[in-house]
Formats: sequence, structure tokens, C-alpha cells
Amino acid sequence: MKKFISSFLMAGVVVGLNLTPLAFAAKNITVKGSDTIVILGQRWAEVYMKQNPNASIQVTGGGSGTGIAALINGTTDIANSSRPIKDAEIGKAQQAGYYPTEFKVAMDSLAVVVNQANPVPSLTVKQLMGIYTGRINNWREVGGSDQAILRYCRESNSGTYVFFKEHILKNADYAPDCQTMPGTSAVANAVSKDAGGIGYGGAAYFIKQSQLRIVPVKKDDKSEPVNPVKPDGTLDYEAAWTFRYPITRYLFIYTGFKPKGEIKNYIDWILSPEGQKVVEEVGYVPLKSS
Repeated sequence: MKKFISSFLMAGVVVGLNLTPLAFAAKNITVKGSDTIVILGQRWAEVYMKQNPNASIQVTGGGSGTGIAALINGTTDIANSSRPIKDAEIGKAQQAGYYPTEFKVAMDSLAVVVNQANPVPSLTVKQLMGIYTGRINNWREVGGSDQAILRYCRESNSGTYVFFKEHILKNADYAPDCQTMPGTSAVANAVSKDAGGIGYGGAAYFIKQSQLRIVPVKKDDKSEPVNPVKPDGTLDYEAAWTFRYPITRYLFIYTGFKPKGEIKNYIDWILSPEGQKVVEEVGYVPLKSS
């Protein structure tokens, strides 16, 4: 079913059905969805509205699933998502008369964080799977100190939760004692106060928090550990662009139809060098220019 989706890179070539309601040509734009993207989305809106005073853009979070559901229900013009739309969601959208169109708008290195006091040097993808499925329960099992592991994760409507489950847990269930947090900032706050804690989320949320430490991740036992953040505290773009850092993902926005009017202008601007500069300023990985 994903053949109905048009993928968009920096060039922004539009492919889709020319079925556009009046709302998609309006200057009032609503954006809902991913909490990972919400700060970036708000900053995009602020900069764009300063340059285009007649445009009005409202950005709210709630999770990727919430944004896509709003798109299907016709209550948002744009859905932010930190995961690709699912086949089942495409089917529901088509039943409702919408044809989701996909834009890749940035990249995100999904960082794994522990308390600053935790000495664990690095973790493999397999060890992360063991921790979050409940097979590994003490830090000494992965090279840390003798201390119980306390797992923090996002809520199930979060695209970050889904991405981590699909790519790290290989669709296995999270451990029953995994404590769900309403947002990445809540994950950061919990782990910063918990010596045995571990969490994950967009690296941008963790870089400047001295109570946390971003743990380098290895694809397997034979691989070198890769940190998504360079020693100078900036994101390692090359590690993301080449997917050398093993928990790297694209960030998406979706529209219900081929965009027109101000919505098209806004998305074109997001994909432009100026919009991608905002990605860098907020702390995410811009798309690699061709």
C-alpha cells in the first residue's frame, strides 16, 4: 500500500493525486503530531510566519500516532511523525478520502542515555534489546556496576516508541516494568534522577543536560561503538547520513493530499536551505544536500 505514498527529499519533487480541498490552499495551517518534532515544528512556524505575516501556523504535539489520526480525521493539515506511516493507517486514510503524501524533512539520531554516574562504556543493539525486553536486568551484565536497571520508554502512541520497538526490539514486547513517559523531556528528567535508569529519545533533548550521559552504541560485538554526538557537543551529521550510528531515522511530515497554496509554500520552505538551517539550529540533523 505504500505505493500510494510519495517520498520527498531536498529536491521536493511532488507526486500525488490532484485532490485538494479548500483547507489545503488556506493560509491558516494546523500541524499536529510527533513530540520529537514539536520544538522543531514550532521553530519552523515562527521563522516562516515572520517572513510571511499573512500565514498562521499552529503546531501541537501529542505523538506521531495522534498526528496521523488527526490527518485521517481531517482535523489537521500536516501531521508530524518520527516514524513512517503504517499500511493500516494508509488504508484508513483512503477510506476517509485522503491520500497521504510523505515528506522526509530531517534526520534524527535516537540517543540512549543513562545517569551521569553510570560507568557503562557502550551498549550493543543486542544488549539494548535484552535490556528493554527484560532479559537483562542488572548493569553488571553489560559492563556496568552491580545495580538494577530501571527502564524508561515512551508511551505507545509515540513514533519514537514504535521506531525503537521495530528496530531495536525487533517487534518483541517491552518489559512489563518499563515505565512509560509522556515525552522525551520526561525521560530525560527521570533518568537524570535515577542512578540505575536508562532511556532513549532524540539526541537534541539530551546534549546539554549534564546529569545525563549519551551511551555509544555498537551494531554488534565486532563493531566500533558510535556516539551520535561529537566530543565538542555537536551532532555527528556524517554518522547519521551514513547510518553508521545504528539508531538513526528520518523525520517525516504528511499531508492528506498533494499540497497546494500556502501549505505547499511552507513545505517547500522547510525543504529549502533556509528551512534546513533551522533544523541545525534546533539540534537535529539536516537532510544531506545533493
